[in-house]
Amino acid sequence: MDIRRVHELSHAILDEVERAIVGKREALSLVLGGLLADGHVLLEDYPGLAKTLAARSFAQVLQMRFARIQFTPDLLPADVTGSSIWNQRSGDFEFRPGPVFTNLLLADEINRAPPKTQAALLEAMQERQATIEGETRALEPPFLVIATQNPIEYEGTYPLPEAQLDRFLLRTALGYPERDDEVAILDRRLERRVDEIELRPVVDREIFLAMQRAVEDVHVDASVRRYCVEVVAATRESPNVAVGASPRGSLALLKLARCRAVLAGRDFVLPDDVKAIAAPALAHRLVLRPELWVQRITAEDVVQDVLAHVPTPPAEDVHPTAAST
Repeated sequence: MDIRRVHELSHAILDEVERAIVGKREALSLVLGGLLADGHVLLEDYPGLAKTLAARSFAQVLQMRFARIQFTPDLLPADVTGSSIWNQRSGDFEFRPGPVFTNLLLADEINRAPPKTQAALLEAMQERQATIEGETRALEPPFLVIATQNPIEYEGTYPLPEAQLDRFLLRTALGYPERDDEVAILDRRLERRVDEIELRPVVDREIFLAMQRAVEDVHVDASVRRYCVEVVAATRESPNVAVGASPRGSLALLKLARCRAVLAGRDFVLPDDVKAIAAPALAHRLVLRPELWVQRITAEDVVQDVLAHVPTPPAEDVHPTAAST
């Protein structure tokens, strides 16, 4: 599959998802970019802003096996990965797979489960496998996690540790819709006459895997690769940061920038692609100095400050034809 075909299919996917989620093209493009990059997405936003609907909509349009876990304080690791059950008929233990054995997993309100249950997802998210009772079982590709959490309600929650946050390729939010878009939401509900909306499949699992493989053909010039590393290194040197981004952050910039280039119809990455996805890719990986909460400085502010100070390579030098001459 060539880049142009991936570009066309990507926009067909977004057009269909927008039938359910109105006026959030940029945020949905970012989520789709994360999925194309074979990464996990963390949606952190207020209740009622279509976080769950976004995950379910992508599962329908991509025609993937979908599972949802509602994380609660009493959720056990076995409720995520599955367990062996005694089968009286066969006289032996029978493995019952948990919801993690799917293609697209919605981890709803992930910070409401205790750390032991959250950790049950770590192996699956990083290694694409699950070890249950000493036996390791591979997860069928693609295995993608879209997790949600509420940024304001912390009572009875267990904040995700940095090690698990680092497993998410990006963190983003959908945000409140514009007033005209919210009116369109009401209009469409009246036209449907039902709450649920059925979305048509645009691609299937095999085609989506081919789309992921095609993204690997996007050209990334050496100057852009160096720029990714310089941006990540600058987060470690910032006076506002206690712990900066790791090399996993550099890889996240690379992968997301390639997907953004594909969505723009290009087979090469520009420095502007890196700048556009830097905050979603890096902010959740930074640990700020404790005293900064008084100044209301956020990790996104730190990333923007880093981008303002790291020299940008000239755009005309990153085209593949320019690189070969």
